[in-house]
Amino acid sequence: MPRSVNSVASRRRRKKVLKMAKGYFGARSKVLTAAKHSVEKGLQYAFIGRKQKKRHYRALWIQRINAAVREHGLSYSRFMHLLSQGNVELNRKALADLAKNEPAAFKAIVDAVK
Repeated sequence: MPRSVNSVASRRRRKKVLKMAKGYFGARSKVLTAAKHSVEKGLQYAFIGRKQKKRHYRALWIQRINAAVREHGLSYSRFMHLLSQGNVELNRKALADLAKNEPAAFKAIVDAVK
């Protein structure tokens, strides 16, 4: 029985990897094995980065809220405690947006919970 090789599928697989490696430096974009390693590592970084993005944004929101609250004589932790006691249902994303774009509205929230 003759040897059967599915060259259509294997070529498609190789082209897919090389297409994903487009723009990489040197052999990483030309040689299949180097490209495969680079693409796999890049996909790992992308997966991790999607998780880190959430952390980074939360940290940014906290920094913005802290900076805005300190202008009104409170610390971040004290402010968040007062918010929870006052049953204010605003998340950090919304609070940070108010602190940055609507300082008057943010001041009203701070005065309400003080």
